[in-house]
Amino acid sequence: MSRTLKELADTLGAETLGDTSLLVDRLAEPLEARLGDLALAIAPKFAEQLKASAARAAVVWAGADLQALGLNGAIIAPYSRLAMVGLTQAMDDDPAFFGEPAIHPSAVIDETAVIGTGARIGPFVSIGARSRVGANARIAAHVSIGAESIIGVCTTLHTGVRIGARILIGDSFIAQTGAVIGSDGFSFTTSGPSNVERAIRARPGAALEPMDGTWHRIHSLGGVAIGDDVEIGANSTIDSGTVRATQIGNGVKIDNLVHVAHNVILGEDCLLCAQVGIAGSSVLGARVIMGGQSGVADNLTVGRDVVIGGGAGVLANIPDGIFVLGYPAQPSHEYRSGLKAMRRLTKL
Repeated sequence: MSRTLKELADTLGAETLGDTSLLVDRLAEPLEARLGDLALAIAPKFAEQLKASAARAAVVWAGADLQALGLNGAIIAPYSRLAMVGLTQAMDDDPAFFGEPAIHPSAVIDETAVIGTGARIGPFVSIGARSRVGANARIAAHVSIGAESIIGVCTTLHTGVRIGARILIGDSFIAQTGAVIGSDGFSFTTSGPSNVERAIRARPGAALEPMDGTWHRIHSLGGVAIGDDVEIGANSTIDSGTVRATQIGNGVKIDNLVHVAHNVILGEDCLLCAQVGIAGSSVLGARVIMGGQSGVADNLTVGRDVVIGGGAGVLANIPDGIFVLGYPAQPSHEYRSGLKAMRRLTKL
């Protein structure tokens, strides 16, 4: 996939330097860039690497000297991270969808399912009864979609994604390889108080007496409702609600290996990093950010614009707009003060 420097600059609304007719075949880091690449040298610290490369085109900082860098053409990107959005989108040819007919002959599609105009469906895909796939959706090999599920327009489901029954997914949704949406929630009960309940009420040091520990399944009937412009990472899982849907708001981005349990509600534009876990029936407000390996216990409320640091464990409700760290999670200034106090103990 080749693009001229001018075409790429136009997608960014960015200024150019030198020869804008140069053809670019791929994006590359400055030190690895070769002839035909667009080197991503977005700050002066990359100047020496750029000079040592074979690149003749680059994304550079404002005020860069084209001749000194050995370039024939360049794009000036004042907001480098935002420029990456437009550039990677323009150069993404996504080979997972090369060469397939609109619907591969090996796909198994129930006769009552509705497939939108322009949808591409890959090999060995299974689509259940009374499901709907939106226009221009792209469904890669070995994806399964359960009965009565609705998939929005311009959705991309990568290889091996599993969508359960009665799942509602909005437009421009992306699920990476192996994501599972609509699995049963981890919901069981005992005939009497469980050992967890008994341990909480027990006298300190007292052993628990034997009990009937049989776990009885509570079935998940509520499905999952996902908004528009949501992305789910590889091997992440979102459980169905018990009697109402687990809800994922518009614009939510979920990394790989994340688990969202039954009945959870995620507000708009939340960002969940790798290995995050959110236990059942917790509610996160809009724009919550959770660092890697952090977690939220069940039946809690996390306010809007909260930042939960990596590895933090949320065991109580959190008000709006604060940054928490540690286990149990606490406001970051309190957590850091505690660490400092612990270090001082060795000097006392």
